[in-house]
Amino acid sequence: MSPTGTTEMTASARAAALQEKIDNRTAVIGIVGLGYVGLPLARAVLDGGYPVLGFDIDQRKIDALDEGRAYIEHLGPDFFTRLAADERFSATADSSELAKADLILLCVPTPLGPHREPDLAYVLESTKMVAKVLRPGQLVALESTTYPGTTRDEMLPILEQSGLRCGEDFFIAYSPEREDPGSPGRSAGEIPKLVGGVDEASGNLAESFYTNVVAKVHRVSSAEVAESAKLLENIYRAVNIALVNEMKTVMTALGVDVWEVIDAAATKPFGFQAFYPGPGLGGHCIPIDPFYLTWKAKAVNQPTRFIELAGEVNTAMPHWVIERCMRALNEHRKSLRGSKVLVMGIAYKKNIDDPRESPAAEIIELLLDSGAEVSYHDPHLPNFPQMRKHALEMNSVPLSPETLSASDLVLIVTDHDAVDYAMVGEHAPLIVDTRNAMNRVPRFKAQLVKA
Repeated sequence: MSPTGTTEMTASARAAALQEKIDNRTAVIGIVGLGYVGLPLARAVLDGGYPVLGFDIDQRKIDALDEGRAYIEHLGPDFFTRLAADERFSATADSSELAKADLILLCVPTPLGPHREPDLAYVLESTKMVAKVLRPGQLVALESTTYPGTTRDEMLPILEQSGLRCGEDFFIAYSPEREDPGSPGRSAGEIPKLVGGVDEASGNLAESFYTNVVAKVHRVSSAEVAESAKLLENIYRAVNIALVNEMKTVMTALGVDVWEVIDAAATKPFGFQAFYPGPGLGGHCIPIDPFYLTWKAKAVNQPTRFIELAGEVNTAMPHWVIERCMRALNEHRKSLRGSKVLVMGIAYKKNIDDPRESPAAEIIELLLDSGAEVSYHDPHLPNFPQMRKHALEMNSVPLSPETLSASDLVLIVTDHDAVDYAMVGEHAPLIVDTRNAMNRVPRFKAQLVKA
């Protein structure tokens, strides 16, 4: 008998038993974290023919799922109705239930600490939770973005504290999420998936499972390669966004429209990919992931000057936006202090209700610190949500001619399609546009300043 009281099996026999469950789609898939990553993944897994056991520490989410109530807008009410009606899906806040799962997928946040160091608290705590229910024959896969070595060096030792051994009793792999909230044709099941195991058996099992639930799987040689590839994807975007943000500041000083410059450059059919400037980085990946690599690089005494410089440029953008607002008001013989500023959009990208790491939060705080009277309008976020670094007790105001004309300045931070920009241009006296949103309106009365 094994230390856990189960009959001894060889590693190959355990792998074969789990492989059989994966092949005949009887494997129960546990998903830890039922948010922006975990829920779309649950739908893809269900569509792949597997039963899903969802877990979240927030009982309110469990209750909403049981009742079919939507709590992530861009997924749509039908998404939640389907989950509630599907007998193959269940959700719980009881972690002991995860013992029933054959595969456990961790979809938990990986934020930054106060000094921009990786905060693995959610990963480590969820791993400890899984270790308490770990049994022979299970596969654990991490989906959260993190630095190379997390799966092997941080998670594996915790799981082996159960007395079980990786590659013999259980298996572990890394397969990073690639969510693009609100973008049509980019659901979890349609985006190619990277998969890397800490050993060959773990990689084989993870590859076999994900092949059944997503359109395409790209297997890599190790968990570390998959972890690094995920960081490279997001650092690539962060660096190129920093480039156009810096171009924006130069073009503005030269009196040239940077958006027109980018569109012109994009006519080249090779050697150029268009990235667009903005008021700062937002979302759960781009503002955070580069710092995971720069932190890890310090451990091996390797400088990351290029990545760090990109981070400095991007994090400076909210302050640059405030400066543009000040100058715009000065032209109207007004000071930012005491001016009424209406912020348009607080989500980190258009057409979704996701405020994570949105630059709008910092911009609003900077406006308030400068003495401005600030309100906001966002058709997707009626209340300013609690955030890790920001606590703004504000509610979205209705967008009307009266609201616009009563403002000294309208600051477009997020360019939601649901906004009537023609009305904004007709009734706002002064617009500072960080997204080139007003370009869609052919003629308007307001004075426009791009930022």
